[in-house]
Amino acid sequence: MTIPGFDQHRIRVADGVELSAAVGGTGTPLVLLHGFPQTRLMWRLVAAELAAEHTVICPDLRGYGASDKPADPDGTAYAKRAMARDVVELARELGHPRFALAGHDRGALVALRAALDHPGAISHLACLDVLPTLDTWEVMHGTGAAVGFHLYLMAQPPGLPEQLIGAAPDAFFGHFLDAWAREPAPAEVRAAYLDACRAAVPSIVADYRASAGIDVEHDRADRAAGRRLAMPVTVLQQDWGAALGFDARARWSAWAPDLVHRTVDWGHFMAEEEPAGVAGELRALLRR
Repeated sequence: MTIPGFDQHRIRVADGVELSAAVGGTGTPLVLLHGFPQTRLMWRLVAAELAAEHTVICPDLRGYGASDKPADPDGTAYAKRAMARDVVELARELGHPRFALAGHDRGALVALRAALDHPGAISHLACLDVLPTLDTWEVMHGTGAAVGFHLYLMAQPPGLPEQLIGAAPDAFFGHFLDAWAREPAPAEVRAAYLDACRAAVPSIVADYRASAGIDVEHDRADRAAGRRLAMPVTVLQQDWGAALGFDARARWSAWAPDLVHRTVDWGHFMAEEEPAGVAGELRALLRR
């Protein structure tokens, strides 16, 4: 499946890595990064709406969808730092050295790292339904952490997670598509996500494993150095703080001085289930 009216591009962004991206619209550039267990298709409704005002770029992240899935021999190939460089290079190759950036779930972690590492390239940042990596691990504790069992599973050394998930990929990835949705996804969209995830088990696990290792190291170094986000930031998320006992706004405020934080009841897959609301929040961000 593709985003109607968008052109398909395949662009080299690093040695041995090409990203597949859908590009449409005209105007100031906006890059949209997908989450787990999805592909760029999750942005189809928001992208179509915003393409009237912006050049909208929707890539599949490294390791996902139609993008390349490099091997990860040393645990660094799926560091958010590497994935963020991909996104900045992709936009530059498309003629946009500076752009607005929005990410959902895993894509939000890549977007956050891009904004920290490349502040001159990112004009505005939106993060949907996630906490920064370091904060996520700090707030997960007790039986409440069971909701994030997949974080712990995919944090294990190479071998076991890939074997377990690969034995029943549709059951594993389908669990999240169903449990995190307010309403069932259209059958063809759900099938497209499952097909993409089934073909990417090792790289998806490597992405999550990085977030229990090298990504935490990078976040800790930034926190110790007092690095903060230099651009206007909007965060939209469910009320996970009430469920797990943390102050989400305070967690994000420590990273983002210019922050609009909204707790919404749109569900996890908000770009698909509340596209008008998400598009409206992105428009408001870009006016700041």
